[in-house]
Amino acid sequence: MTNLRSVPDVEKVPPVRKNKARQNQIADLILGQGSMAAQELAGRFGVSVMTIHRDLDELERQGVLRKARGGATALPSGVFESRVAFRHAAAIEQKRQIAQAALRHIEPGMSLIFDDSTTVLHLIPGLGELAPLHVATNFLAGLKELSAVPDIRVIGIGGDYDPLHDSFQGMHAIEAIQAIHADALFMSTSAVSAGHGYHQEDRIVAFKRAMIESASARYLLVDHSKLEKTALHLLAPLSVFDLVITDSEASPQALAALEGAGVAVEVAS
Repeated sequence: MTNLRSVPDVEKVPPVRKNKARQNQIADLILGQGSMAAQELAGRFGVSVMTIHRDLDELERQGVLRKARGGATALPSGVFESRVAFRHAAAIEQKRQIAQAALRHIEPGMSLIFDDSTTVLHLIPGLGELAPLHVATNFLAGLKELSAVPDIRVIGIGGDYDPLHDSFQGMHAIEAIQAIHADALFMSTSAVSAGHGYHQEDRIVAFKRAMIESASARYLLVDHSKLEKTALHLLAPLSVFDLVITDSEASPQALAALEGAGVAVEVAS
């Protein structure tokens, strides 16, 4: 006689695992499209709107997205930074323009600091022609790409790993960046307005400020979508940067505001 208890029921999926799988799919959809309504998600997954709202509550708790207007969005706000998966896919061509302009400010033999921005990540493919270089970063994606470039000495800035930013943060990361001093820093931030840079998260601001203090020359790379925007936390006045580089879609009004604040600006073409 067969012992039925010893035969696993492969048809049944534990509810917790099923919910997690659905939440992962919801996150992928919203990160891909920018935003979706709860009603649309309910129809797509064949569950109630109430169930979708519970899923969105959990994803918001994890910091993956934020609930808004009867659904959820991955788009940034003054208090919410889009997560790295969304930022990787946003404004790709503009980021490439900015990176090509930024590469002209790098010379062989320099030591560099890169932050965890996806804009700065676009510099890495062009570094091979400028080697040898020393490059320090807290961005895991950046560390992986840099390790494949010949004649680049890679310095990993460690600390507490933050999967939503794919980077290392916290006290240990700040102490690590304070222990070095580089020729140049290339970084980005979420918002630029009235002669200042802003970011949504205070812990990110703390680390970026430490980076600013650890470099002789500082370059801020921001695509046009970040201009004339604000976020919750003040990062620094733009006067601390030697140059702000943006893309060719920046409006004349935004460029005039930067120049009126005494900021050196380069428009990548």
